[in-house]
Amino acid sequence: MAAPMSIAVVGMGRMGAAMATRLSERGQDVVALYNRTRSKAEAVAERMDSTVVDSAREAAARADVVLVSLGDDDAVTQTYDGPDGLVAGLSEGTVVVETSTVDPQTVLALRPRVESTGASMLDAPVSGSVALVEKGELTFMVGGDAQALETVRPVLDTVAKRILHVGASGAGSAMKLAVNAVVMGLNQVLSEALVLAESAGVQRSDAYEVFAASAIASPFVHYKRPAFERPEDTPVAFSLDLVLKDLTLITGLAERLGVSMDQTATNRIVAQAAVDAGLGERDMSAIAGYLAGGRRP
Repeated sequence: MAAPMSIAVVGMGRMGAAMATRLSERGQDVVALYNRTRSKAEAVAERMDSTVVDSAREAAARADVVLVSLGDDDAVTQTYDGPDGLVAGLSEGTVVVETSTVDPQTVLALRPRVESTGASMLDAPVSGSVALVEKGELTFMVGGDAQALETVRPVLDTVAKRILHVGASGAGSAMKLAVNAVVMGLNQVLSEALVLAESAGVQRSDAYEVFAASAIASPFVHYKRPAFERPEDTPVAFSLDLVLKDLTLITGLAERLGVSMDQTATNRIVAQAAVDAGLGERDMSAIAGYLAGGRRP
């Protein structure tokens, strides 16, 4: 039997922290945690037998698998670069699993630097929430070398229900943007529909009960129900700042590929207006409240 792989997790946001915790609870060898704000990593480390390190380089140097979960392209690039960056700590045979939602061009720019060390890089963003991480039910959409994926599959299986290899390097990131285009479209139209029903005199909870029992009752409709019905009492799962970031990536990719995405372009305009109105740190469901207030971009 092969020895367990040592794992470093870089990025202690909601998803990174949840994945690190799940991996540790399920017996995986999480040897290092790194976050630019050290206190976030320390808070996670308290729940497991792991070491908080001072740089991405040190995290990478300790591990066979480096799982990265960061907020945007700039954070990813800065974490990989420099004398204390992730690339500087890699060695032959290490596999970097980049789960951040980023532009495929960012992946294609970073991969040669990773591979120059003898390591491999997979772009493997996920579909799912923290609750699904905790149950081990994420979906990974993976771009990159199939053999590298097989190497890390036992690690990903700990947090995933499905692992889908969708193509060469960059394909995972592109697929995640395609998925998020749908998610954000659902969020937008659900927000509009709730405001429409309320404006016609239907209580929001009654309207949502109908949606949840109807043909539109997708998983998104069900798991976002508390956020739409009780927005002030529900933790932020996906902030509008990140929604806007992803919509910008999606429309940028569509433009480069010559693909028309009129609905997504409109969703970006609304998200930008909501962020400009000071709602950037609120959950994506706050679009409903923004529209209910009679504000329009």
